[in-house]
Amino acid sequence: MTEYQKKDLLYKGKAKEMFTTNDPDVIWVHYMDQVTAFNGKKKVQMSGKGQTNCKISSLIFQDLANHGITNHFIKQIDSNNMLVKRVKIIELETVVRNFASGSFEKKFACEHLMKFEKPVQEFWFKSDELNDPFINDSQAIALKVANEDQMNQMRAIALKVNDRLKEIFSEMNIDLVDFKVEFGIDSDNQLILADEISPDSCRLVDKTTRKSLDKDVFRKGLGELVPVYEEILKRLENVEEV
Repeated sequence: MTEYQKKDLLYKGKAKEMFTTNDPDVIWVHYMDQVTAFNGKKKVQMSGKGQTNCKISSLIFQDLANHGITNHFIKQIDSNNMLVKRVKIIELETVVRNFASGSFEKKFACEHLMKFEKPVQEFWFKSDELNDPFINDSQAIALKVANEDQMNQMRAIALKVNDRLKEIFSEMNIDLVDFKVEFGIDSDNQLILADEISPDSCRLVDKTTRKSLDKDVFRKGLGELVPVYEEILKRLENVEEV
């Protein structure tokens, strides 16, 4: 039960729906049983996917908060729904890479899962119409997407998130290949971590088998996706601090 009531649909994305509530600073997030890839060009309904990602994201956000990383998460309401602080999303996706994969691997023709000596950080402009193009600092400033101070904060917080996520996943016998996070400005004008952190937004590889444990299973047609996500949740629930 919750004192908050779901009201009007505010936004419907590829994996989540967001609703207003009776509190203007609180948003109701519904995780859908839908998986997409290639900016929505590939889309499938999958029973159980939403509740698994909702639980994974809830556990990770709570753990990050416990480790001093402020984020928008308030609480999980039920299997597919959570409450978050209302933020104005900055239209940049912040990517951190620990190993070569995805677009980095293709762009630079490097060895798959080549380990980097230090994390690679990138910004991508949030635009489905433009297929989320890569963007640098001066371009972001020119387009008034974010200012220099905000981008420096985003990079610093993303590295802290990377440090903690690597610890969590290492305890799960998993390498964190890369991940994407988003940030927003809250009602106190503070920049905080937002969106979600789940196998939809991370690349994860089993340390022993080297098999993908993330949305690449769907992108590349490697098998059933929901059992993979359920395996991530099972391992996550056994991590001591989460």
